[in-house]
Amino acid sequence: MKAWVQDRYGSTDVLEFTEVERPAPREREVLVRVHAAAVNAADWHLMRGDPYVARLALGLRRPKERIRGRDFAGRVEAVGAGVTGLRPGDEVFGEAPGSFAEYVCAPETATERKPAGLTFEQAAAIPLAGNTALMGLRDLGKTRPGMKVLVNGASGGVGTFAVQLAKAFGAEVTGVCSARNAQLVLGLGADRVIDYTRDDFTTGQDRYDLVFDLVGNRSLAALRRVLSPAGTLVLSGGGVFEGGSVFGPMGLIVKGQLLSLLPGRRLHVLTAEPRRENLAALRELAENGGITPVVERTYPLAEAPRALRYVEEEHARAKVVLSCPPPSGP
Repeated sequence: MKAWVQDRYGSTDVLEFTEVERPAPREREVLVRVHAAAVNAADWHLMRGDPYVARLALGLRRPKERIRGRDFAGRVEAVGAGVTGLRPGDEVFGEAPGSFAEYVCAPETATERKPAGLTFEQAAAIPLAGNTALMGLRDLGKTRPGMKVLVNGASGGVGTFAVQLAKAFGAEVTGVCSARNAQLVLGLGADRVIDYTRDDFTTGQDRYDLVFDLVGNRSLAALRRVLSPAGTLVLSGGGVFEGGSVFGPMGLIVKGQLLSLLPGRRLHVLTAEPRRENLAALRELAENGGITPVVERTYPLAEAPRALRYVEEEHARAKVVLSCPPPSGP
């Protein structure tokens, strides 16, 4: 099969579109023929090994996971031992390393049936970003009707889902984005938009029951300043962050983790793990109109480096997706 392989850290020049052995599903895994794969900020961070401190986990000299990509949508080709909920031919979406390829093996626990009525490209846009938004708002933020929620980074991949989910949960939503993305965010249901190029939301008079920060470009003190007395701050590392290429968002995240241990502090650092039950919840929301994936651009699989450069350099709105027609050969 063809796949985008990386054996050293660097720019898109380190990626090679080459033939590799097709994986075989292990116990409780499914083999999926990929029809679409989303591009996330995490993909180019891993490609570059940025921030450097992350290489302690990702691989010091080269990535442990050679094939890029995580989000996928496609059809089940084969199932491993112990798989009970899926079978060959099922249309699915999910999250697993190595999705920038013609085939990917994924745990059954991170794979769910594709939402009815969505294209493969739309479905591929959901897993990582949708799961992050869902866990931040539902699980950590405890979003409920009447809450005032601010989403910092509202026009990005996670942000576009966060705005829609917050509205679906009955909240009053303020989105922070640039002026060029204001209509997009308002169209997704935001009640108000703050243009960060003109106004600093952390210096205003408004207070929020939940601040969901997806950017990491404000200090913890500034973010906490805009919380209501019982407000909650949820931090999730974004594509733009303070701290440089050595630590990236880690400084802010570590501070947040330490503060979250203090009694009375309503501060959470989000670590989003793939969960099939969350994918099922997102599928239901997509099918009943609660969320609609926003795909800004689609590129063929063979142009993955171009898509990665766009996400890294052009501040892409919503999601960028690779389209992967089924391979003609075995």
